[in-house]
Amino acid sequence: QVQLVESGGGLVQTGGSLRLSCTASGRRLSTYTVRWLRQAPGKQRELVATMSPSGITNYADSVKGRFSISRDAAKSTVYLQMTNLKPEDTALYYCNTQPANYWGRGTQVTVSS
Repeated sequence: QVQLVESGGGLVQTGGSLRLSCTASGRRLSTYTVRWLRQAPGKQRELVATMSPSGITNYADSVKGRFSISRDAAKSTVYLQMTNLKPEDTALYYCNTQPANYWGRGTQVTVSS
C-alpha cells in the first residue's frame, strides 16, 4: 500500500509561484509514473503534468513553460514547481501514481487576481 500526501498549496497573487510536494510512504515513487492533476469547482479533473519512472515529463498545454515537475528519489517526493500563476490555475491539486492507482487527498491552490 502506498500513501500519498500533497502539500505546498496556498493563496498567491497573479504572477506568483508555489511549489507543491507529493510525498509517498510505503514504496519509492520512482517506480511509478507520477501525475499531477487538478480540479476546479464545476470543472472536470485535468491532467497537468506527468513524470515517468525514466524521468520523461509531459505537460498540459495550459501550463507549458510555467510549471515544472521534478523528483527527489531519496525523499520519495515529486514536486510541481508553478510559476507565473494565473487565476485559472485555481484548483485542488492531486498527485496520482500509475499503473497502481494511488491518490492523495489534494492541496488547494488559489490564485487571486
